[in-house]
Amino acid sequence: MDYFYISIVISLQICLLLQLYYVIVIHRKLASFKVPESDTQIKSPVSVIICARNEIENLKKNLVPILSQNYPDFEVIVVNDCSNDSSDWFLRDLSMEYKNLKVVTINDHPRFKHGKKFAVTLGIKAAKNENLVFTDADCRPSSDQWLTHMQNNFNGNTEIVLGYSPYEIKSGFLNKFIRFETFITALNYLSYALRGIPYMGVGRNMAYKKSLFFRGKGFASHMHILSGDDDLFVNQNANSLNTMIEIHPDSHVWSEPKNSLSGFLSQKFRHQGAGKAYKKQHKKMLTIQVLSGILFYLFLFALIAIKGQWWLITAVFFIRMLVQVLVYIPILKKLKYIDLIWWMPVFDFIYYIYIMLLSLISIFRKKVEWK
Repeated sequence: MDYFYISIVISLQICLLLQLYYVIVIHRKLASFKVPESDTQIKSPVSVIICARNEIENLKKNLVPILSQNYPDFEVIVVNDCSNDSSDWFLRDLSMEYKNLKVVTINDHPRFKHGKKFAVTLGIKAAKNENLVFTDADCRPSSDQWLTHMQNNFNGNTEIVLGYSPYEIKSGFLNKFIRFETFITALNYLSYALRGIPYMGVGRNMAYKKSLFFRGKGFASHMHILSGDDDLFVNQNANSLNTMIEIHPDSHVWSEPKNSLSGFLSQKFRHQGAGKAYKKQHKKMLTIQVLSGILFYLFLFALIAIKGQWWLITAVFFIRMLVQVLVYIPILKKLKYIDLIWWMPVFDFIYYIYIMLLSLISIFRKKVEWK
């Protein structure tokens, strides 16, 4: 009896069952989630915080739609972080036109270097309101109802609202993969939040209470990690009772994607360091999820090399892919990425190769900067 072959088949079955668990039990939460309409009449004051370093072109393109939100009482705080372009003059001129724009300027210091968390902290301290909404300079709300939808979630015990920020749809293979990777990230953190296990958020579109920030001592425990002003804060402060998600189409915040592989990878390397500081239970659940996906493909290829039983390999792959497609179609529609469904078989495989290579390279890559 070929015990090695049997062990491969059993291991493949275990990985398949694990993958089906994540799709059916975890991700189906998002598939069945009903997107509520805005019906809250109480609209509390909101402070929007944007950190920008040499972002003059993005500020010109995206800041006015944020300042022009259809919301009764809000301010927009732009932290101009050591910019050496013309951001300062542009913001000064714009603040004369929009009285709800507040500018916080950080001047460059030859001996004091800081990351984004310092800039975010200054923005939060400058905010006059309890409800804080965060985005980036290269982000543009899909409608003038963005703040209304985000704010509507602040009721009862809610202290954190996890929004969704897709990348713009453009031509090319890289753009499709960047959007697929963004979809998988959103699929996970939104689904787990609905499951009562919030573990991260994305700073391009999220909100939380100012009192929560100071009660949790801000970024003090992970200030030494350059990234993580968004996901690490959520990881340490979110729980099943205080976290909501917001994915109404009018609440989406669209971002400009990287147009080169090197730019995309640099961005991802910058984010890698934050994951190491997640809570142990979150690191464990995410590791098992990713590892089961990687091993699923490795065991498939092992079967091809050992026995070449294409009927078994095709059946196992088809079962997993069919379940994914059925569960992911309604999610892709909600997240405005339905065109990616045709790329699922290709990108699902490429995604796990990408994760393996990213993890290996990041071990030897030490220097990262937020800009």
